[in-house]
Amino acid sequence: MVPSGEAVLPPFVRLVAHAVRWRLLSELARSDLRVRELVALVDQPQNLVSYHLRLLRSGGLVVARRSSFDGRDSYYHLDLERCAHALAAAGAALHPALRLVPAQPANAAGESAAPSVLFVCTGNSARSPIAEALLRHRTGGRAEVTSAGSHPKPLLHPDAVRVLRQRYGIDIADRRPRQLDTMTGRRFDYVISLCDKVREVCPEFDDRPQRLHWSIPDPAATGDGTAQAGYPAFDRTAAEIDTRIRYLLPVLAQTPHREVQP
Repeated sequence: MVPSGEAVLPPFVRLVAHAVRWRLLSELARSDLRVRELVALVDQPQNLVSYHLRLLRSGGLVVARRSSFDGRDSYYHLDLERCAHALAAAGAALHPALRLVPAQPANAAGESAAPSVLFVCTGNSARSPIAEALLRHRTGGRAEVTSAGSHPKPLLHPDAVRVLRQRYGIDIADRRPRQLDTMTGRRFDYVISLCDKVREVCPEFDDRPQRLHWSIPDPAATGDGTAQAGYPAFDRTAAEIDTRIRYLLPVLAQTPHREVQP
């Protein structure tokens, strides 16, 4: 039995109540990162960082995905949905009145212009145009948002068009993939890569936008990168991108807007 007055810490509190783990979570809340990047950011030995990442993965707060650029590497991603629900449960464990209801992120920027965002992937035929369409949809069309690819395909993938139309009521059938090089003269507040490969070749921008990375597998390919994966993969990818965008909106709302050059 637990002695009177000695409350059992909720699992979430036990996990995050460590300086290194909290710092890791803080860095991953901003962008997906590799172990060596986390080592540099938190200034701790790799074996210690790997140990704490393993605990966070066991607790379900962090997930790892093999890099599509280098299969020997992995990207770590913070599951913000699980964090929100775990935090709410921790509040309820302390007192019923503290039962937090995870808020649905509001549209970015209110009535003013939203910060400008560029989404990039390799082919600009699935992941990045899905992200572009969903961010524009979630901000009611007020966001300055576009997308491009390092090696754009001739056309959008039909399943990307289909999932946006069927699940979100968004029609991008007349859109065509864009070349990333055509974006270098424009100004953006955020450049978000959704592809491990394009992260390695994404050009620098003169105005030094904030660079974020979402390590999202190509829904048009299976694990070997060749065979077609089918519509369910696009459905899962769109749902993940939509979740990430909903949690991006409060960040955008706090970002001062800069005028975008045409």
